[in-house]
Amino acid sequence: PMLWGSKRTGPDLARVGGKYSDPWHVAHLIDPRAVVPASIMPAYPWLMEPLDTGNLGAELATLARLGVPYTEEMATNAAADALAQGNPDSDGAADVATRYGEKVAIRAFDGDPARLTEMDALVAYLQSLGTLTDVAFETEEVKVPEEAP
Repeated sequence: PMLWGSKRTGPDLARVGGKYSDPWHVAHLIDPRAVVPASIMPAYPWLMEPLDTGNLGAELATLARLGVPYTEEMATNAAADALAQGNPDSDGAADVATRYGEKVAIRAFDGDPARLTEMDALVAYLQSLGTLTDVAFETEEVKVPEEAP
């Protein structure tokens, strides 16, 4: 291509959420050509390694200071919430729904609720793309003057 990024080489991820199943995403990320034979995407088998949540709370707190709307409660519970989101049978799963809303997906995205992996995090993100668009409109009401001066 004439400019870097001027030719699309894969699908538009902006609306991929819910289009494919979790197992499809897992298989595609581990071995893309097993799912799409013509794929030029590299394999990401290391995504099945355990997810390190040790700094997650500090990372959310930092993002909150930069303007991302994370509450102190979200930052404090970030690691526990990540573990609970990947295991729907856990004691903390209901707390995740309370903190993040009923639209939050709570399931073992990689198919193994006994452990939280990088794959869980990435598939959860991919499945959310294009599905949370109404959040952008849940802001303060803007008052528009009835008559322009």
